[in-house]
Amino acid sequence: MLSLGAGSYGRVRQTETSEWWLLSTAIAVTVLLTLGLLSFAVPVMRDSNETAGPWQVGVAVRGLVGLVLLFDLYVVYQQLQIQRMRRSLLAGQELFQLITENAADMIAVVGANGERLYSSPSYERILGYSPGELPGTQTLEEVHKDDRQIVADAAEQARRTGVGVRIEYRLRHKDGHWEYVESTASAVRDSEGKVEKLVIVNRAIGDRRRLEEQLRQVQKMDAIGRLSGGVAHDFNNLLGVIIGYCEVLQERIVEHDPLRSPVDQILKAGKRAASLTRQLLAFSRQQVLEPRVLVLNHVVSDMEKMLRRLIGEDIDLKLSLEPAAAKIKADQSQIEQVIMNLVVNARDAMPDGGHLFIETSTMQMDDEFVKRYPYPVLTGPYVLLTVSDTGMGMDVATQQRIFEPFFTTKEKGKGTGLGLSTVYGVVKQSGGYIDVDSTAGAGTTFRIYVPRVEEKVADQRTQQVGTPSWRGTETVLLVEDEEALRTVTRGQLENLGYSVIEAGNGREALEASKSYSGPIHLLLTDMIMPGVGGPALAQELTKIRQELKVVYMSGYSGRTYNAHSDLDPGSYFLQKPFARDMLAQKVREALASVN
Repeated sequence: MLSLGAGSYGRVRQTETSEWWLLSTAIAVTVLLTLGLLSFAVPVMRDSNETAGPWQVGVAVRGLVGLVLLFDLYVVYQQLQIQRMRRSLLAGQELFQLITENAADMIAVVGANGERLYSSPSYERILGYSPGELPGTQTLEEVHKDDRQIVADAAEQARRTGVGVRIEYRLRHKDGHWEYVESTASAVRDSEGKVEKLVIVNRAIGDRRRLEEQLRQVQKMDAIGRLSGGVAHDFNNLLGVIIGYCEVLQERIVEHDPLRSPVDQILKAGKRAASLTRQLLAFSRQQVLEPRVLVLNHVVSDMEKMLRRLIGEDIDLKLSLEPAAAKIKADQSQIEQVIMNLVVNARDAMPDGGHLFIETSTMQMDDEFVKRYPYPVLTGPYVLLTVSDTGMGMDVATQQRIFEPFFTTKEKGKGTGLGLSTVYGVVKQSGGYIDVDSTAGAGTTFRIYVPRVEEKVADQRTQQVGTPSWRGTETVLLVEDEEALRTVTRGQLENLGYSVIEAGNGREALEASKSYSGPIHLLLTDMIMPGVGGPALAQELTKIRQELKVVYMSGYSGRTYNAHSDLDPGSYFLQKPFARDMLAQKVREALASVN
């Protein structure tokens, strides 16, 4: 193993000490050699014969001494250079140790045959293996069996071409679970150009994969929502025609006529289909809401009796409502639907009884808290609604699909699969967020975060003049781009006694208003139309006819009408598809209201 741990660092220091000792010995030996030569040269210089003059012997000896001294200087210089290079090498080793010990990625060096030669300390931090447990092992031993071929092919390609590829696979943690890593390999060649080692860099990507999966789930839900919203919009117009003409047939066919029962069943099916489309629109966040300031505690308290009857006596319901009366801005009927759907879901998860908890509290979403989400989340004050049960819980695969429309774990005929998708859509359209925590066999907890507001609670009383009947004689400007629906709606209004001016779009309505000299008491208009839409049309007409009352009708807005609504405070909304009684009541309420 090539690790530079504390032991290896100590050995480097020991080697350095030994080399200094060798240097000292070399200098000592050189000095002794020089002294010996000097002791030999002095007598020779004294006893030199005539054939060799004293000056010649002296020159030779001095030359010899000079060479020895030069050798000494060279040895000293050489050792100084060695020490300088050794310090440079040691600094590089210390830098290498600093990098490898603090690198977030796992770095490994493997031989040509796949044996592990070096593993960085991050292996212990990420996978739990100590430095002494990995040397000599084969790299494929820690790879998941389903991923080994991918790793082997990538390693072979790196050896053959010298270029590694980026792959993802699973490595076994010391405790047995599998950790996803992203890996790249680089080849190390010898002097002959052959690959002798591979440097492998592994990066743990478990958190990233989880965030990517959450993001894919959000994108999938958004795509399904757009599709379901578009289908529901078109379907609502068709249902409006079906329901309208069925009611006409009901009026004309006596109760004991053989044809009356089929008509009743068609009308019943149409209304049930209308309920399904409303749930689809709620999921897709494309229904039109009528938000107002609510005290969430009051909403929950008012529902308590109904919820207890709904869950039965074998389930213990406990409420824990924070005393601070936190307020939210939402559509009360939709918030009630959210609570009821979650309670029904909890009841079905506890067929043998159990405990159900509903809690409210206030909280502050800060920058640290919102990091858990893979999508943008607004920080600020929120009201938290928590619904938890002690039921059978859910596995991870089920949790990933619970908000999809028509997905259900209940047996056939016992669920539409739209309960939780409706919850999801209402929460999102109300500007909130929803989390779910569940373990199979250990219950489920839903947490709903809705923005907290400081506005005053709106007066819920309706300012109306006494209206003993839903019939009337006023003039109504009906604007609807779906001809069949416009025809049946006109017939219903005329049967109620109203005079009707009809238009197929906003521009036709403006022209009809200009050409009509009499008073127009009510504008009944679709919200989304080609060219001039409902809100823009109402704005133009109310400038000219200031006493004009407005009722919008739509089953799909294509946008969110909440705190930034385009609906005027004094206007009314009629949800498509609508029955005759709903139409009559809403028109009468609008006409009787006080501007």
